[in-house]
Amino acid sequence: MKYVMEALKQREAQEKIPGIRMEIDYELVTLHDALQENDQQEIERTKHRLNELREQLYELS
Repeated sequence: MKYVMEALKQREAQEKIPGIRMEIDYELVTLHDALQENDQQEIERTKHRLNELREQLYELS
């Protein structure tokens, strides 16, 4: 039973990775726009969110 639970957790993690990558892509576009507009508040928010997503991706990989 332990192996079944581990397999399910791995499968769930693998299914989350594409969604996280899409979020990273979106945040990168948002960061690009904020850099173009020189919006410091949005730049910092986006960089923080990108760091959170990077950590999530690292934990799942």
